Amino acid sequence: MRRSTDRGGADPLHAGTRVLALLGDPVDHSLSPVMQNAAFAEADVDGVYVALRCDGGDLSGLLRGLARAGGGGNVTLPHKQRAVSLVDEPTSAVRRTGACNTFWLEDGRIHGDNTDVEGFRRALNVLIDGISGARVLLLGAGGAARAAVAVFRDDGAGEVHILNRTVSRARELASRLGDGQVQVLQEPDALLAGTYDLVVNATRLGLDPEDPLPVDLEKLDRVGALYDMVYRPEETRLVHQARERGIVAMDGGEMLLQQGAAAFERWWRRPAPTEAMREALQGRAPEGAGARRLDGASGPQGTGG
Repeated sequence: MRRSTDRGGADPLHAGTRVLALLGDPVDHSLSPVMQNAAFAEADVDGVYVALRCDGGDLSGLLRGLARAGGGGNVTLPHKQRAVSLVDEPTSAVRRTGACNTFWLEDGRIHGDNTDVEGFRRALNVLIDGISGARVLLLGAGGAARAAVAVFRDDGAGEVHILNRTVSRARELASRLGDGQVQVLQEPDALLAGTYDLVVNATRLGLDPEDPLPVDLEKLDRVGALYDMVYRPEETRLVHQARERGIVAMDGGEMLLQQGAAAFERWWRRPAPTEAMREALQGRAPEGAGARRLDGASGPQGTGG
């Protein structure tokens, strides 16, 4: 029988219910509890998902205690880098990006993954038909940008240009994850008359409707597609500009959904009920939540994460 999403039906909480939690600060406007509890209900698994605000000093005890008790969860800002050292078995995505946003217990060991990588890959596959050989412009050099570069490398993108306000941070990203195909642009003027198959915004710009555009698409000769990792109930200014120019574009809602689906699959070892999760996100966004940066577990992003 399908479980009630408010747990007021035939299957109330009990001593054996598995507890999963989002750990971060802030977490009060996270959409992850709405999405994941809808998934648990649809899949008829015995779990509950909550958001817990915690500071850095509490992270280790909460993360490892939840996992050891048979639960698990997500990690969002500002703790995703700190979480890397708290898991026993990090995936290759964690090791490569230096960030962990999902944790669980398996075979007596605490495992950690960065589902932003898989979430971004799945979202891109909805937007476009593959990125093999694509020329890419990446805006930003934080946590979400790291996940993006990992996908570009794995999936055979061609030349990747990174533009970030702090050039040294972009160089660090290129050095950590890039190769000869990843180049850092020194200044915005380097974009003039550029041609790109894909433009990805992995910055904070767009969280506030008054933010300037992270890039003026009018200055580029051609853009094939645009992915904006910022999510708003209404389209972001960047997505709006892209669609006005006839560019296929998508905001960060799909990445939020897909990284959450990947996390569900790690915890429960079964396919995620993505349509139920999508319906929950579309119908239950908290009033006044505004924009979201979709790095980690739907937390507003400071670095891209």
